[in-house]
Amino acid sequence: MSRPIVVAAGGEVALTESELDPATVVSGTPRTFEGEIASVRLPGGGILATGVWRCTEGTVTDVEADESFVVLSGRATIEHGGERHEVGPGDVCVLPAGAATRWTIHETITKVFVVVEEE
Repeated sequence: MSRPIVVAAGGEVALTESELDPATVVSGTPRTFEGEIASVRLPGGGILATGVWRCTEGTVTDVEADESFVVLSGRATIEHGGERHEVGPGDVCVLPAGAATRWTIHETITKVFVVVEEE
């Protein structure tokens, strides 16, 4: 049996607030929200997940999974390894697994992501 085609408007995906680990909050009172569009179990193990993520203003740290995303709205600065990347609407980004990042959210950011989650 084949999997169905899934079509979702990024702004119409139901988002649920996800708790941030207080140790990852550098400044402000950011809040994160996430909604799943689809997920697929990979033949070699792991899950390929597609969804929408939103974060309000503030600064947080994270250790990334292999992820690609497109920014729908908002602005942020992503810092990693001494580099700074300004991202905004329409930008496509690829994050490598294990990257220690610092996200400064200047304006609530919403992105559509595809991530490989290890089991």
